[in-house]
Amino acid sequence: MALAARSLESAGSPEEIVSILRRIAREVIGSDGIAVVLREGDTVHYAAEDAIEPLWRGRRFPLTACISGWCIVNGQTAIVPDIESEPRLPVAAYRMTSMRSLVMVPIGLPDPVAALGAYWCASVIPDDATVCRLEALAQQAAAAFLRVRLLADALRGAPPDQPSGP
Repeated sequence: MALAARSLESAGSPEEIVSILRRIAREVIGSDGIAVVLREGDTVHYAAEDAIEPLWRGRRFPLTACISGWCIVNGQTAIVPDIESEPRLPVAAYRMTSMRSLVMVPIGLPDPVAALGAYWCASVIPDDATVCRLEALAQQAAAAFLRVRLLADALRGAPPDQPSGP
């Protein structure tokens, strides 16, 4: 986690933050895959993933169509031990993958700008320590997104209270 914190502190762009999360989150969490999902208005963009098989990298979905959107809209962590019994998921889409359980956490509270998800091929209930590590990583990413945005605003001469996105 210390390497993750140092890497995120030195990130200079939203793309670099996403790249850092993609590189380190799976190892920090001990999952079979991760996804970094950015909010873009009323949609989410699966900007990066590190998984044992391709999932949804590069695709966009309405906020209401996926668990990452639910997580962002509600500002809450979603723990899904079995995708087959989760009403917030498009279960048919997951059946085509090897993923069976997941945790999705918001990045940036109270107004999330993204979400970070961890996936497993088995039906598991992640322990509290795993969920806490994922949430801590998301908090570090939120601070990095905010710092990058404030720096970009300052360089443009924009007032600090006018958000410009992640």
